[in-house]
Amino acid sequence: MMVNIVQLSKTVSHALRHEPWLYELELSEEGWVEVASLLAALRLERQDWGILVEKDLLAMMDGSEKKRFEMKEGRIRAFYGHSLPGKLKRERGSPPEILFHGTSPEVAERVLSEGLKPMGRQYVHLSADRETAVAVGKRKASQPVVLMVKALKAEGAGVAFYVGHEKVWLADAVPGEFLSLRE
Repeated sequence: MMVNIVQLSKTVSHALRHEPWLYELELSEEGWVEVASLLAALRLERQDWGILVEKDLLAMMDGSEKKRFEMKEGRIRAFYGHSLPGKLKRERGSPPEILFHGTSPEVAERVLSEGLKPMGRQYVHLSADRETAVAVGKRKASQPVVLMVKALKAEGAGVAFYVGHEKVWLADAVPGEFLSLRE
């Protein structure tokens, strides 16, 4: 069976990040659900997914340049971006010295003074490298501004950072004093 990976990814994102109850899924506090439960829900969602298997989910995950999901021990979850009520618990980690955040020029000055806030998401998303921050910022502006986040100093001052994946770190918020336009 040839699965449309893009459509599958969008549906899995919806099920794991936004409205799991529509798929009769019960997520753990960390956002995990049994792969078998997700597959059963997806098979009911579309007739052409009637024989969907774990291998199809793995192909979807491997085929995406963005790592949105993780699977282990028979369970799967979305890394981040949840709009569910209640905050999903993330693993706290010690960040690198500098992280980055791409944004539009229109809001850069305000962010520098007021700090980074989740703005409707559960966490602030930070990039591990400048290139990723530029790519994220281009979703907001053709010529994005990349802010430097003095993450290690912020952590020392009590700001909690959480492991997203190799290119993304998360934080509850980052005060403006730890942000700048250059190192």
